[in-house]
Amino acid sequence: MFWVPLLLLAWAATGLSCGRLCLATSRAAHQERPPAPGHELTLYETAFLSGGPSRVADVTLVAMARTRRLLIAHTGWATVVDPVGRDDMERSVLGAIGPAGQSRIAPIRLGAAAADPVRALADRLVTAGLAVPEGVGSGVAAAVRQVRAATAAVLALGAVAVLMPAQGAGAAGQVPIAIWFALPLLLCVGCLLIARVEVHPYTRWASPAGQRLLGALPGRGADLTAVAVRGVRATGDPALRAAFADRARGEGAQRDR
Repeated sequence: MFWVPLLLLAWAATGLSCGRLCLATSRAAHQERPPAPGHELTLYETAFLSGGPSRVADVTLVAMARTRRLLIAHTGWATVVDPVGRDDMERSVLGAIGPAGQSRIAPIRLGAAAADPVRALADRLVTAGLAVPEGVGSGVAAAVRQVRAATAAVLALGAVAVLMPAQGAGAAGQVPIAIWFALPLLLCVGCLLIARVEVHPYTRWASPAGQRLLGALPGRGADLTAVAVRGVRATGDPALRAAFADRARGEGAQRDR
């Protein structure tokens, strides 16, 4: 009967993980809102649903650079040419650059992405049913990962129990030990199958309705819509791509410190 504690561990892992998945999916279902009919995505909305706040900052920087109101060098520095922003996003970028009128792209991007206009944009998209409320998508994904881990744990515990000396059959009615471990295993697998069929494929930013609107956007080569959807790598300007590649290295260095 030394396998009984292993069975209890298997059931504990199964119950906790499957219970968390049920709670996460229930919370996601309650927070999901139907999208407003006839909604057409703006450039900033497209950027947010595709890549979040940082993508909005990137699109704003690229748009200002293309209209020569901001000079972006391939070394990763941005210099203000026109200090008057045309909308809240541009004013956030100018505010992140600061009164000196020049800054590296990495702190500009971080400051603009955390500014009030981007948070307001996120709230509007959530209200419209196009963006995922904060924590919903990651909560469901984490719960699914936990159930997968529990499945592997049940298999491992069952294998250990079966391979233990003189543990080939259970004492209660001579039921094989593997059958006892098959029950929590079936529960884990069943939860994963149900989640795969029923749970929406949440991304980090766009809800299923938002994903459908993104999928309906026409491909436009290297214009700003392409930058909003695919990032700065979609721009046709090699100097801009080099500048933002330098930004990525700068952000990595900041994290290392």
